[in-house]
Amino acid sequence: MTIDWRYTVEENLGVLSVAGHLGPEAVRRFTGAVGWALARGKGPVIVDLTELRGWSAEGQLAITDAARRLAAVGRSVELAAIPPDGSLVAEGDGPPVPVHADLAAALAAHGAHGAGHRESAEARHEWRTTGWPDGE
Repeated sequence: MTIDWRYTVEENLGVLSVAGHLGPEAVRRFTGAVGWALARGKGPVIVDLTELRGWSAEGQLAITDAARRLAAVGRSVELAAIPPDGSLVAEGDGPPVPVHADLAAALAAHGAHGAGHRESAEARHEWRTTGWPDGE
């Protein structure tokens, strides 16, 4: 089982939405998505887990690794809508990873308006895996 992802550059931040199960088989794909986010956009990256069905210890470590990678270039990772099992990313020697109840709360914490707000075609860019639903 793997994941699908969508990365959207919003107002001075990025939103990396992840769907599926972030287990050992999906870590490489998630790491690639984080690399995509590193190369595009600026500011914090909100990892939206609304569509994530669950994650393993390896998946949680991938989140921690993403926080380290982004911190190395002056960016941060925040989580929105952790999986229903209520588990959190294991704390370690990495940067703190704030957790928000949902994507709307994460965007509000940054004064962003979210996917429904379009300033201009140039202000918002989006990339996704082929498995990401077209209706979103």
